[in-house]
Amino acid sequence: QVQLVESGGGLVQAGGSLRLSCAASGSIFTINVMGWYRQAPGKQRELVAAITSGGRTNYADSVKGRFTISRDNAKNTVYLLMNTLKPEDTAVYYCYGSNPPSWGQGTQVTVSS
Repeated sequence: QVQLVESGGGLVQAGGSLRLSCAASGSIFTINVMGWYRQAPGKQRELVAAITSGGRTNYADSVKGRFTISRDNAKNTVYLLMNTLKPEDTAVYYCYGSNPPSWGQGTQVTVSS
């Protein structure tokens, strides 16, 4: 099983930026889909962004134009660049890999108004 470790979360003011990183214990070259999910208090976990091994991306409507997902297969790392952050982006962000299905431990992102 691939182990995923997120980093880069923190506290930022509205309008600011953060970049999350997800480092895999092994090669991500063969992982079909990697993505970022988030879960706010009292809410279900939701997909934020995903990227295929071929580089195709998918975003939640709420983050389109503000967030960018990318993957560096050479570094076994997936990134989520988050710009123009809003208070409603506050959540625990989780990294996901599709095969085998794997989750990171999560990293907290807090956006203050």
